[in-house]
Amino acid sequence: MGRSYWLNLFIGKTWEEFLKAGGNVSGFRETRKTTCKRVKPGDYFICYITGVQRFIGVLEVTSEAFIDDKPIWENQPFPVRFNVKVVHKLTPETAVPRNLIEHLDYEKLTSSSAWGGFLRGSPQKFHPHDGELIIKEIIKAKNNPVPIDFDKKKYFRAPKTYETKNGIVTIPETENNEETHSPELKSIQKTDGNNVTHEQIQWLLLEIGSRLGLDVWVARNDKNKEFDGKLFKDIKGMRTELPNQFDDATNRTIQLIDVLWLQGDSIEATFEVEHTTSIYSGLLRMSDLICMQPNINIKLFLVAPDERQDKVFGEIMRPTFAKLKKPLPKICKFIPYSTLKETFDKHKDMLDVMKPDFIQKIAISCEGDEF
Repeated sequence: MGRSYWLNLFIGKTWEEFLKAGGNVSGFRETRKTTCKRVKPGDYFICYITGVQRFIGVLEVTSEAFIDDKPIWENQPFPVRFNVKVVHKLTPETAVPRNLIEHLDYEKLTSSSAWGGFLRGSPQKFHPHDGELIIKEIIKAKNNPVPIDFDKKKYFRAPKTYETKNGIVTIPETENNEETHSPELKSIQKTDGNNVTHEQIQWLLLEIGSRLGLDVWVARNDKNKEFDGKLFKDIKGMRTELPNQFDDATNRTIQLIDVLWLQGDSIEATFEVEHTTSIYSGLLRMSDLICMQPNINIKLFLVAPDERQDKVFGEIMRPTFAKLKKPLPKICKFIPYSTLKETFDKHKDMLDVMKPDFIQKIAISCEGDEF
């Protein structure tokens, strides 16, 4: 058998610690032990820095997996380890940006958003074509370095992680006025030359649900809103009342969720759209629902601009959400705006014959271990 190529995630801090320790041992979380057993000597780790979204190096595996907790990394032990040797190494300035993914064709991972999910945990196995292509780009960057500015704050920043008896949680630092003054929130995101608004995303979710043959619900205080001259209340299947199967507190929470898909009296899916508001508020609403109805079986989705993906993943790993009886990172998925728009444009004329669970396939898991 030939060589296999595996994703090896780092943040800037853990990459620097890896190099400082000699660059000859790479490690993974204990939960990745089973996958690590598939990695063999001679395989390559392709190293990716999550904060700045760049491929920065290639390591050759020189041993089987082994367990060791000798300190290498300050914040996490990464005890499932491999002896490695550096084959190619770039600097943060010359590392290959993630937009390389436009040229990759790994099964379903052809879109930027789908690759975002793939790049959430490691080790993950690349298709040979993609592994070879990434390495070619790394070699090209090594032989002909072209420095590209990078955000040093993102390179070194990482949510503070804590090991608990139930697993790892993060406590993101709160930045002053982050939610109201960050560049991503000061202006409405633009895609294909058109302004994307909260109402447009709500309308897309409502219209998709309607075309799937489901009933739909829009947040109680959004009933009279419209998009492009189309009133929400006129969408086919729009409910004016919700099923009365829950207590008043639960019903009030559900009524304020941005979009619901329903089949009869059953809620099929909930969608919180976080356009320029705090990610935390939407997650809290979902958390409240799960706490009040722990046996409920509803698909949960958080929909936000592509640029807010890292923010979503950081917030959802807070103990408030990660330590629920049903951990929110396990049951809530993320849908980037671009994916939702692309899906509607591609499938709008065939949605009436599609099954509602297709939405699960385009969404990105919120579980990950890149920290």
